[in-house]
Amino acid sequence: MAKKAELLERAKELNLGVSEKNTIAEIEAALTQAPEKNDDAEVKTNIAKSGKRSAKAIKEADELEAKQERKKQVADDESAEKPKQRHNPPKPVAERRGKKFKAAAALIDKNKEYLIKEALELAIKTNPTKFDATVELHIRLGVDPKHADQNIRGMVVLPAGTGNTLRVAVFAGEDDVKKAKAAGADIAAGEEFLQQLDKGVIDFDVLISTPLMMAKLGKYARVLGPKGLMPNPKSGTVTKEIVKAVEQAKAGRVEYRVDSTGIVHLGIGKTNFTVEDLVANAQAVLTQIRSAKPASVKGNYLQTVFVTTTMGPSIKLALSEV
Repeated sequence: MAKKAELLERAKELNLGVSEKNTIAEIEAALTQAPEKNDDAEVKTNIAKSGKRSAKAIKEADELEAKQERKKQVADDESAEKPKQRHNPPKPVAERRGKKFKAAAALIDKNKEYLIKEALELAIKTNPTKFDATVELHIRLGVDPKHADQNIRGMVVLPAGTGNTLRVAVFAGEDDVKKAKAAGADIAAGEEFLQQLDKGVIDFDVLISTPLMMAKLGKYARVLGPKGLMPNPKSGTVTKEIVKAVEQAKAGRVEYRVDSTGIVHLGIGKTNFTVEDLVANAQAVLTQIRSAKPASVKGNYLQTVFVTTTMGPSIKLALSEV
């Protein structure tokens, strides 16, 4: 019986149609006539008609594997032939600066906080350029611009002006156009102003509009917005007081707005200004920004204030004086 059980087990592995009802002689005869089991036959039984196990899919997979192997071999050969290249780390920013900048920066004590007048005198002295550079204030605020009430934005009139000649344009009704021209506006017009915008002519630095005319400027927002020329009530460029707005723009009104990192960048004059004029402008800006502190801001509102010129080194102000 043990021999018959062993024969039946072998017959079962070969999928032969025998059972215990067959005699030992019949089982042995079936085993003798059965084809030998090999790897090819086993692989064929695993091949499907379609899908990932189909003959076509298996062939494509083998070809892809062979291709990747060849690419790897070529890459290994190329890397073995080429000498290893050294990648030197970039030099620090301080080392990449020019000689004039380094000489100017050497005059500033980085560990010291300067008074406003002292800092502005030093900024003029350390200007490395031959032209009259812009003197800038960079004010870091303790705000989160993502919150609407902390997105600090406004305008301030610099007592000593900006040092730049601004071209002021006014888009208003007929009566306001006459007033704007009398106040010194470079461009003052009604519907014909829109015709110039349609042609892409933008030859002004500041655009002022009355509230009634603002609706007609809506379709030009994509043109004026990125250039910072779109009138806005917060910046005082959408107003009924056209004469006052033109006079302020000509006198040195500047707009400021906190950037995404919570910093206000603003030019307050030129290096050919007197120190007294720069001090007056700086104090006007700082006073305006202090008054714009949102009620939701807790802790330090003015965190750091730096003075610099267009291409010069920065000078830290003492917050006790700011």
